[in-house]
Amino acid sequence: MITVFGEGRGFRVVWLLEEMRLPYRLRPVDMLAGVENDPEFLAINPAGFIPAIQDGDTIMVESIAIMEYLMARYGPTSLAPPPQDPAFPAYQQFLHLGEAGLAMPMFMTVVSQILAPEAERDNWGARKGRAMFEGRLRLVTRQLAQAPFMAGEAFTAADISVTYALEFAHRTVGYPLGEAEWAYIERTTARDGYKRAMETCQATKAWAEANPRPA
Repeated sequence: MITVFGEGRGFRVVWLLEEMRLPYRLRPVDMLAGVENDPEFLAINPAGFIPAIQDGDTIMVESIAIMEYLMARYGPTSLAPPPQDPAFPAYQQFLHLGEAGLAMPMFMTVVSQILAPEAERDNWGARKGRAMFEGRLRLVTRQLAQAPFMAGEAFTAADISVTYALEFAHRTVGYPLGEAEWAYIERTTARDGYKRAMETCQATKAWAEANPRPA
């Protein structure tokens, strides 16, 4: 049985597992209470961040790496086009862009705008993080002008990666996504796998309900 530790970016992993119909359990990690009070989790990931998985003797951290591991270990799956597929370059690019180019820069903005003392919230790092997000978002917008999904005509794990990042930006700082991005999110989140993942990740579901999409 695969154990997923923590929601947050762990939602990507749960969504992927639901799409692949793999058995798993979600083990919550309370980051606000402090992982120093969770020795079981620290034994899995002494760096203290989420998500992490345990699959038998295998322990993995970093959401995109976990996704790649699961697809390679339990595939083949249509969620990961093979290297010879013409869709593979776009798939690979957007799978990683969803974290490195979108979610992580926005995370640095969120840390400043929400967690930092009020006098320190408007700083160079926060503005740079937002600017990086906006620059990379133009790649998403360009792709959506050409195809319904990040790798082309078919839904892949790249869409799990990018959808999470876009929803993260909306739910944290109310980032004003465009019509194309919202239409894309409607397509990806209409999937049964997403809905099942939401029912498993109750903290993520509550977060989404507290920050609804524009009418």
